Amino acid sequence: MKEGFLIGGAFIFAGLVLETSVGPVVWDAFRWPVNGIVLFAFLSVIVLFFLLRKKVYGFQFIGTYGAAIPALVYAVILTIIMGLTRQTDDGTWLNNMLSFWPFVLIYAYIAIILGQIILRRGLHFRFSNMKKDIPFMLNHLGLFLAMTTATLGNADMQRLKMITLKGEPEWRALSMKQQVVELPLTIELKDFIMETYDDGSPKRYASEVEIQTNTGKNIHATIDVNKPVEVDGWKIYQYGYDTQMGAMSTTSILELVRDPWLPLVYTGIYMMLAGAVCMFIFGGKRKRV
Repeated sequence: MKEGFLIGGAFIFAGLVLETSVGPVVWDAFRWPVNGIVLFAFLSVIVLFFLLRKKVYGFQFIGTYGAAIPALVYAVILTIIMGLTRQTDDGTWLNNMLSFWPFVLIYAYIAIILGQIILRRGLHFRFSNMKKDIPFMLNHLGLFLAMTTATLGNADMQRLKMITLKGEPEWRALSMKQQVVELPLTIELKDFIMETYDDGSPKRYASEVEIQTNTGKNIHATIDVNKPVEVDGWKIYQYGYDTQMGAMSTTSILELVRDPWLPLVYTGIYMMLAGAVCMFIFGGKRKRV
């Protein structure tokens, strides 16, 4: 345990050095194909550590509970700090934990430990021990997949705002940094729908739109609040409207979200759920003494 806490502390210290020397992690630099290359290199490092574990004590230690438990302690502490502090893109170190080097390095270290444990268990996988091995592999592989793809895929996620005017096709949107982004699809507002309560407050508002894509699709849809339309990997949400015009608004504000790595994240989550179900099923079949 002492070695584990020393190694985890070394990652924290290295992260602080990087934070003060080069600044926070710039996730935009990891956009595809960079994140794909990084993922391949990361997996290669995990395999290399596993192959050399009998020759290098440090690589063997990484796959033990003595390394895993202290790393989880550091991760929990940093995660609690993140939960207790307001997170903003332009905040201080603790206000932007997802780009804080110590936070990133600790979670990368946990992913390496997890990879070692998965490979070790996979090497000793036995069909005679499937009731234990299958839930274990599903849970750990699912967690590893969700962690790595959610982190590296963050650079490719786009969240844009589009202001559409009735009868005017629009293909441009604004990023979170107020940069104009041209999209591979065009949205034309056909009609804005609003239903109100007796006191005049909005009960429902939605947009009837026509969507044309560069792939040749022509889609007529109604976009409601919390009922997005999905087109070519984009989810289009109803975001707002001209509040001064109310039901007579000819302007609709849409939010477009694209996260190409999200299916992989969901796959990891479903694997963990399947592992939990397997544990419940196999555990329930044990003979009672």
